[in-house]
Order: sequence, then structure tokens, then C-alpha cells
Amino acid sequence: MIERWLPPQASAHAGEIDLVLTLVHWLMLVLFVGWGVYFVWMLVRFREGRQPAPLAEGPPRRPAQWTEIGVVMAEGVLLVVIALPVWYRQTTAPATADPSAVAVRVVAEQFAWNIHYPGADGRFGETRLSLVSPTNPVGLDRSSAHGADDLLTLDDLHLPINQPVVIQLSSKDMIHSFGIPAMRIKQDATPGLLSPVWFTPTMAGQFDIACSQLCGLGHYRMRAVITVESEAEYQAFLKAEAELQVGR
Repeated sequence: MIERWLPPQASAHAGEIDLVLTLVHWLMLVLFVGWGVYFVWMLVRFREGRQPAPLAEGPPRRPAQWTEIGVVMAEGVLLVVIALPVWYRQTTAPATADPSAVAVRVVAEQFAWNIHYPGADGRFGETRLSLVSPTNPVGLDRSSAHGADDLLTLDDLHLPINQPVVIQLSSKDMIHSFGIPAMRIKQDATPGLLSPVWFTPTMAGQFDIACSQLCGLGHYRMRAVITVESEAEYQAFLKAEAELQVGR
């Protein structure tokens, strides 16, 4: 129901996120209407004409207590049974994770997203803080065992359609939030931590990546684009970048 007001579902888990959002909004609607009716009833029941003497003990507590218990139980079920399993699946490697899943590192900084692909060997090279520079924003050591063929792009993330993807998030300076509304992805990028996000793109096209955490005066322009394309187009992109960056 709520998906009609949201961007098109562009990932395999988007329906689960939309279900959680729908249930949360229904719960809030029930609470809003319920407490509104209760408030009006209290105004009528304890108006001065009917209740000239105040009650020191207050209104009957049992209905309110049972209502609060019911609300807590509903929120607990929504959190534990539905929301947490969805979150766990998207931030933890599945037990049957596809070893061929596409792995990409995204390093946030004010005010850009640095994209790090592992290259033809499928393994990331080492990164060193001492190597960070304007031309090497992630500090990639190309002399390391697997660093020679790694690829770096700025604010331009390419992924193949219908393949499992894990984005490994980190930050160079402060907390940012990696948000892809169409993919129903939102995960903090925290300095000193490598935070994985699993998803499977299911719709070809270009989608916005935005920072969802206020991170300074340039927060508004911390934007990137994710391009979801066919496997052939994805491999052509990697080949073209390899020719430009590593000469092969």
C-alpha cells in the first residue's frame, strides 16, 4: 500500500522494507485514532457539569494500563518478528552467501562517495592511511598483493542486475549514511568500522545515492549515482575503467 508513494522497488528485499513501513504506519494510525477518541471521551466524561468534584485518584487506570500493554506487545512483535530479521539479513553475510557475489567498498568523506572495486582478481588490495591523497582518496597501495588491478571511481557506482551485492561501507572523517531510496538501503558509514550491506538489484537504470546523515555545510551535495545494468554492460564498464586506470 505505502509503495505507491515511494520510489519503485529496485531490489529483492524492497517489498519486505515496504511491509515494515506499512505496518508501522497502520500502528501509528490506530494509536492516533485510539488516543484521540480516548481524549475526547475524557473531556466529555469528566466535564465540570458531570464531575463537579475532582477525583484525587484520577480516571480509571485499568483500561489505560491494558491499552499500554497491548501497544508494547504490538511494537515488540513488529520489531522482533518482522523488522529485526529484515535488518539482520541485509547487514550480515547469509549462511549460504553466493561466493560470486559482487563486492564493492564505498568510502565516505565530506562530501563525496569513493567507490573501490577489487579488479579482475576479485580481491581488494591493501589500503594505507599514509597513502591517502587527492588522487588516491582511499589510500590504495597498488604495490600490495592484490592492489595493482583495483579500480577507483568517484560518485559513480555500477552494479550488475539480479546478482547478489555486498557493499562494504566505511568513512574517512565522520559518520555518514549511505542511502539508496529505490533499493530501500540506508546504512551508516562509520570511521574505523567496515559495515556490510547485502542486497540484490532487480531493476536496470540509474538511481540516486544520498547521504542521510547531516555531515556539514556541504551535506546537500553529497550525492552519487548507482547504475544497474546487464552483466555484459557491467563487465564492459570494468574493462574500460581498467584500461584508463591500470593500462589493461
